[in-house]
Amino acid sequence: MNSINIGEIFQVVVVSFSSITSELRMELVSNMPQIRILTKNSPAMAFTTINEIASKIGKKYGISISLNFPQREKIEDFESYGTENIGIVFQRNSKKFSIARDLIKLKAAEMLDESQVQDAYMYEGKEGVRVILKNSRLDILPSSLHVWGKFDENVTEFCNWLLVNCYQLKPGVEGALSETNSKV
Repeated sequence: MNSINIGEIFQVVVVSFSSITSELRMELVSNMPQIRILTKNSPAMAFTTINEIASKIGKKYGISISLNFPQREKIEDFESYGTENIGIVFQRNSKKFSIARDLIKLKAAEMLDESQVQDAYMYEGKEGVRVILKNSRLDILPSSLHVWGKFDENVTEFCNWLLVNCYQLKPGVEGALSETNSKV
């Protein structure tokens, strides 16, 4: 009779855009009282704190996450944190996608209704794709993904596809979760 050694069982963990942004939102909500006070007294300190939280979540996956506030007043839109204007850096110096750029463009056109899909950032041996939607824009680079504007279910699903197929994101630092479960 064969016995199963629990240490030999591996759980397949799928890292998705939706799971990362959900975890980010939960962490931001748990720190919201402090963030609200900081926003009232010093928006710059609130921005720093918000992005420190994002950085800790990113560390868990071996990536860099940042929240952007393109309009100054957006920092006071607390409910939008983690649902728009997010940047994720995977490998800072990557110039070429791990899959064909045309496949990314084809999938974007397929998954994102009424989108304009175009080549972007095509200089110095680099490649990229820009997807322009009605109320948002995605800048897809071999090193990073930037979502400018609020992301809906379709954008989230496309970003999930990108993380699995283009960026091949896997969990990173063992034990990093414990770093994110405490107030900043």
